Amino acid sequence: MGLDLHGDPIALTAALVDIPSESRHEKRIADEIEVALREQTTGFEVIRNGDAVLARTDLGKPTRVLLAGHSDTVPAADNVPSRLVDGVLHGCGTSDMKSGDAVFLHLAATVADPAHDLTLVMYDCEEIEASANGLGRIERELPEWLEADVAILGEPSGGYIEAGCQGTLRVVISAAGTRAHSARSWLGDNAIHKLGGVLARLTQYQARSVDIDGCLYREGLSAVRIDGGIAGNVIPDAATVTVNFRFAPDRSVDQAYAHVCEVFDGLDVGIDLTDSAAGALPGLTRPAAARLVEAAGGQVRAKYGWTDVSRFAALGVPAVNYGPGDPNLAHRSDERVDIEQITAVTEILRRYLTA
Repeated sequence: MGLDLHGDPIALTAALVDIPSESRHEKRIADEIEVALREQTTGFEVIRNGDAVLARTDLGKPTRVLLAGHSDTVPAADNVPSRLVDGVLHGCGTSDMKSGDAVFLHLAATVADPAHDLTLVMYDCEEIEASANGLGRIERELPEWLEADVAILGEPSGGYIEAGCQGTLRVVISAAGTRAHSARSWLGDNAIHKLGGVLARLTQYQARSVDIDGCLYREGLSAVRIDGGIAGNVIPDAATVTVNFRFAPDRSVDQAYAHVCEVFDGLDVGIDLTDSAAGALPGLTRPAAARLVEAAGGQVRAKYGWTDVSRFAALGVPAVNYGPGDPNLAHRSDERVDIEQITAVTEILRRYLTA
């Protein structure tokens, strides 16, 4: 039996969870989603792109809302099939993010007269390296399918609208010295000791908080790795510390990198940027996004971490994360979702899409 998009989205969540879909192995779930959308929705053009399934209406509405969800999960941890116990659905992907997928698929099939044109994007390979991300492939191959007035990603957000997202960058700060026998330490120049100034500035660093569209983003600058040392009796001639900067979306990557360089200015170290991704402004003042906030009763907060909303922000589309599930439970062996959140998010989005 295939997926029932008209039934209870709680049951649909369980059915999706029961289809294993580890990243790069989404063909079966994509096949079933595609068949269900073709057979159980009205007015949608449905296409396939790899293991992504896309559907959209063309009703001539003044605005377009895009609902996006990834169909893949991290590897299961003996937590498939799903289990419903005391109002809580357990299983791989229940929170991240098959409950969000179920809400979107159910609404596509059951909202008879939407106030907006709708686009539905169920994409693959979100849980692995960015170069494999199905949404990135769609952006390259079918960019017109990502045009919208607002995008909603069904990432777990505890039923809150989590707007925008932080940017992130990593730098490797390196110190050089002179190798020597530790019994004659004065003949060497200890590279590890030179990182003391870096660690001191990190300890003293005062993280900035900034309010954007009513969402408070708090930044963080943290050492996440230290490397150095050759042997227990050798003064090291090289040492590094990796620093991660999570920055508010009012900074560009270039501005964030310049800030990091300013923090460590004057120290005898090198700073190399190794990885970065821009954040996403919430865009909640845009009319379509503001109406979503109103429908959700104003339950809005900043998104801490990076998600695919950044891709939409780069396209000029305001985007939010909004789905059932606790993000702190994602990827865990005891991953689970409160079924009341599935029902609540479904009804709030139905009200928004039909208002």
